[in-house]
Amino acid sequence: MNANASVNQPNGKSDLTSRVRKRMLQVVVQFLVLAAILFIASGRPDWVWAWAYLGVSVGILVINASVLPPELIAERGQIKEDTKGWDKVLGAFIGIPTLGTVIVAGLDKRFEWSPQLAVAIQVIALVFYALAQGLFTWAMASNKFFSGTVRIQEERGHTVATGGPYQYVRHPGYVGYIASWLATSLALGSLWALVPAGLVMGLMVVRTALEDRTLLEELDGYQDYTARVRYRLLPGVW
Repeated sequence: MNANASVNQPNGKSDLTSRVRKRMLQVVVQFLVLAAILFIASGRPDWVWAWAYLGVSVGILVINASVLPPELIAERGQIKEDTKGWDKVLGAFIGIPTLGTVIVAGLDKRFEWSPQLAVAIQVIALVFYALAQGLFTWAMASNKFFSGTVRIQEERGHTVATGGPYQYVRHPGYVGYIASWLATSLALGSLWALVPAGLVMGLMVVRTALEDRTLLEELDGYQDYTARVRYRLLPGVW
């Protein structure tokens, strides 16, 4: 039976809509939490760079909602039973420095731990953040199996993504994610926030290695793909 057949039936369509709305709600809540952390930690509701950062983030969310297929949006809002156990644990660990990055940036603004960065640096970092998020969106749009957790989506006929940025590296979404958090620190004017952002990078490298091994072992066609696209994250390096 076609795994997508239920989507074309009234009940299947209703269920898909419900799951899309659930994911949208998750994203909105996450955004509001992010904004609250920035302004509470900084004690500065008039923090211009935080508003600029949040404004760019809203634009990215609108673009994502416009270009991503509903099935993918719904998939990213779930943690299925066949999610790898190590990914559940690692995901929790990644969440700590991810939140830590914006907390430290806010506290840095409040207590002025970092020297004042040049406006040009913050502008470039904000642009870099937008580009990194654009790469993340491109990766999602090019891979209909871009789940929020690591699992082989047998019920959706999981196949290897080879188009878009996947022609250049095997995990472009992770490249965008890592770059966006490093850029976040500088866009918000905090050198100290680079510490938790660096931890995010390290943990994402670990996740990349574990996911890559899982796909090699369990996803048909992935080994052939790795022969064509040699590098996981950074061309010429790894």
